Amino acid sequence: MKRRKNRDEEITYWLSYSDMMAGLLLTFVLIIAFTMLHAKMQYDEKQTELLGKEQELIVQADELEEERDTVARQKTTLDEQAKMLNAQEEALAEQGEKIAIQEETLREQHELLDKLEAIMSEQQQKLDDIIGVRTELVEALKAEFDDSDLKVSVDEKTGGITFDASILFDYNKSTLKPSGKEFLAEFLPRYADVLLSPKYKDNISEILIEGHTDTEGDYLFNLDLSQKRAFEVAEYCLGDKSGILTDSQLEEMRTLISATGRSYSNPVYDDQGKIDMVASRRVEFLFRLKDEEMVREMIEILSQEEKGTAE
Repeated sequence: MKRRKNRDEEITYWLSYSDMMAGLLLTFVLIIAFTMLHAKMQYDEKQTELLGKEQELIVQADELEEERDTVARQKTTLDEQAKMLNAQEEALAEQGEKIAIQEETLREQHELLDKLEAIMSEQQQKLDDIIGVRTELVEALKAEFDDSDLKVSVDEKTGGITFDASILFDYNKSTLKPSGKEFLAEFLPRYADVLLSPKYKDNISEILIEGHTDTEGDYLFNLDLSQKRAFEVAEYCLGDKSGILTDSQLEEMRTLISATGRSYSNPVYDDQGKIDMVASRRVEFLFRLKDEEMVREMIEILSQEEKGTAE
């Protein structure tokens, strides 16, 4: 009976111990489960937080990429603006050089213009002096021949003296007629007395004898005829046997006179504008003054250069 009681007590002890161990085990299980649940919740929170951070990073990365694109575009714009500025600076530098060159050219042109004006003024004075001499010569020639029987007409502008070819030559001929020789014998000494006078001879550079024809016939035939006539007059006036001039006059006239034919290149026109065939057949005595051609050419050149400078 006592043994059974011990046995029952022993069984009861182990049952209590098992229950206690079971309780402890359940408690541990519950603690572990709670801990795992808590850990799981923390993990989920961290995961959620990490996902949020990741989204923020993605957004920030997108924003950063946009900023990079913006910076790249701004850099490109700045590069383009820098190129434009460089180009503008180069253009301004070139423009500055051009302006400097233009200013230098303008200064040189002003200096040249001043020089040209001074030269023109000087040459104009010479031309005025020459015109004054020519005017006096024309008046002296008119006074010489107005009271003569030669019926010589002196051009008031040029001082040229024209003879009707019929006085000197037969039609289409180049041999002086006796009446022509008489005419020249009376004309030339009086002409030489005026041009070779001490007052004017130093101003005379050339005396021209020009032969002219009408427009009938071939140009070359008329050129030959006009040349032969001019030469015939010169030969008669300057020949050793003519005796028209004194030895000193002859020597001086030979240094001045030249003869040429003009064919029908300079015909005479009547009041209706038609060619006067009779008047066109003529021989002319013309004179040139020293420096006259040079001064005229200089005036023309200066006028052209002044016009070009103004443009």
